[in-house]
Amino acid sequence: MTRLLQRLLGRLPIGWLQLTHNRTRFAAALVGVAFANVLVFVQLGIMNSMGTATLRPYEFFSADVMISATDANALNDGGNVARQWLLQAMADPDVTDGAGLFIGNVPWDRGDADISLTTFGVDPARPGFIAPEIAGEISLLEVQDAVLVDRLARGLTREEAAAIRPQSPIAFETQGRTLTAYSTFSGGGGFGGDGYMIVSDQTFLSLFPARRSTAPDHILLRLRPGADVAATVLRLRELISDPALRIRSYADAAQEELTYQQTKRPTGIIFGFGVLIGVLVGLVIVYQVLSTDVADHLREYATFKAMGYGQRFFMGIVLEEALILGIIGFLPGFAVGATILTLMAKVTTLPLAITPSMAVTVFVGTVVFSVLSGIIATRRLAAADPADLF
Repeated sequence: MTRLLQRLLGRLPIGWLQLTHNRTRFAAALVGVAFANVLVFVQLGIMNSMGTATLRPYEFFSADVMISATDANALNDGGNVARQWLLQAMADPDVTDGAGLFIGNVPWDRGDADISLTTFGVDPARPGFIAPEIAGEISLLEVQDAVLVDRLARGLTREEAAAIRPQSPIAFETQGRTLTAYSTFSGGGGFGGDGYMIVSDQTFLSLFPARRSTAPDHILLRLRPGADVAATVLRLRELISDPALRIRSYADAAQEELTYQQTKRPTGIIFGFGVLIGVLVGLVIVYQVLSTDVADHLREYATFKAMGYGQRFFMGIVLEEALILGIIGFLPGFAVGATILTLMAKVTTLPLAITPSMAVTVFVGTVVFSVLSGIIATRRLAAADPADLF
């Protein structure tokens, strides 16, 4: 390692030799940097999984515009929307079709534990509003009390989910009714439920007798091919007589909920602070190590200073140490963080994993806060007077 660094730096790797001179302190410093990386990886992994879980239900449907209540900050949040606004929206020349979307949580007693399924009520006669990978199964919902269940839901074994087919459905009781699952789709557990379920709008209303067919949770609209979605949204806001409604493109609705979940909801804020704390922990650890190292070798540095070496020379040594700590400390942090997220994903069924962009971001962040710590640590050296040290 010493020879490699000497070739790269073109000089004796003083920083590496100083760090490895006290192997115990060097190992402790690497553990500290790795711990900070693990903290950041886990928090970022959870934060990213929250984003993926938030956007996942939007992928079940296909629409261009969504009309929601004014307080609907999330797909399963807010008041209902009167179906009369759908009729008004259909007056726009670019709107070709519309449908109501009903959303509610349905419990499923699995014997050893109850799970909660976020349930969507749709019109099976309008498969155009369903994502292509699910649309082929929508006709099964024309049978009363028929459902499509999430095969990745928590509490549902993979073997049991694989056995659910139109030829071998399973029945279960909930909300005073017997539902029959004829097929499955890919969803996954989220932060607001253990999985998803899709039923017809009529089955949904039988599960929630207090709900009315005239008041869905959202209205989905399809536009003619080539229509300008943004321009249509502006026209609809003028056309529909209730100015309090949230009329947005379907893509904007998904992004607005993602922003809301990450910046307004306590969960997203907590995870964001977790990432910040991880960065601060790493910054403090690297600074403490480098500051202590500078203090221990202050007389040697003063000798170099008296010989005429400038501040850039000392900055290079300390930054060398900072980069070594950041790069080497990142590797075990990455390995441990990936292992923890993998184990958490198996237990929670959340989409927890280290993505390439996340790994690059954390690596660059580790190097940056290590260099920043090194710059702060050299301030004491810059102010040192060789005459005062002998």
